[in-house]
Parts: sequence; C-alpha cells; structure tokens
Amino acid sequence: MLLRIISRKLTNARSITNVIQTCKRMLSSESTEPTAKPKAGSYADAFNKFENIKDTQEEKPQTFASLLKNSKFIDLGDPEGKVVTGRIFHIVEDDLYIDFGWKFHCVCPRPKQNSSSYIRGAKVRLRIKELELSSKFLGCDRDLTLLEADCYLLGLVQERKQ
Repeated sequence: MLLRIISRKLTNARSITNVIQTCKRMLSSESTEPTAKPKAGSYADAFNKFENIKDTQEEKPQTFASLLKNSKFIDLGDPEGKVVTGRIFHIVEDDLYIDFGWKFHCVCPRPKQNSSSYIRGAKVRLRIKELELSSKFLGCDRDLTLLEADCYLLGLVQERKQ
C-alpha cells in the first residue's frame, strides 16, 4: 500500500516532499493530529497563488459572428416598437435631442403639457419607430442617413433637479 501511494505521488515532481511527509506520518507512532504550520510569508503566498498559472486552459479566440450572436443587441430582437429610456442632452427651441444609447440620438418636439419639466438631463421614455432615418435624395443611387433615429416621446421618467 505504501508503494502504491509513493508511485502515485512521484508522478508530480513537486510532490516529493509531500511523499516524504506522508511516509513519516504513516511510520511514526505519534498522534495523527495536525500540527500548527508556521505562517508563510507574503512571497510564499504569492508563489502558491500563481504556481499553476500556466496550467489554465487558454480560451479560443471568438469570431465576430459568435460575439454578435451572443450580444445583448441581438437579444433585444427587432427594436421597432420597443420602449426605452433616454436622457435629454440638448434643447433647441422646442426640439429635444435625446440620447437613448443606440447609434444615433432622436429629436422629438417638446410636449405642450408640463413643458417646463423637459429640461437638459431629464430622463424620458421613448417608443422606437426606426433606429436610423434615411431616404433617397434627388440624384442619389443609395439611401443617405440623416444621423437620427425616429422615436415617439412617451413622457418623463425622472425630472432633473436643478
């Protein structure tokens, strides 16, 4: 039995000291209660922590297709008709420029009711019509983007305190 333990332990070169300690414990007549180990220094702690750092499996590089497939953008599905929250970041007369975390911001008219609450920094709810407004202009073969999204303003979520 002792030879089996030794042969198993010798497969790893680092465990020779463990084999010797195991043999001493098995052959000694003293009690088998563990004795208090002296506390290792910080270098020894760091060495033990990073001793097997190269044993970890390296992750395979993911393709763009797999990253896109597992992204939250794809989990959302078709954004048309979804309700999102945004923040007013700019106001020009009665036009509210609202950033809602997508490629482009949207521009919505300021509502007549409670219009003084729609100030810079206020959080609002939006319903998405289109994420990118684009159309063909005279003489162009392809669509040109207007660098805006098309959304309905549903109302305030949180007023910004002045």
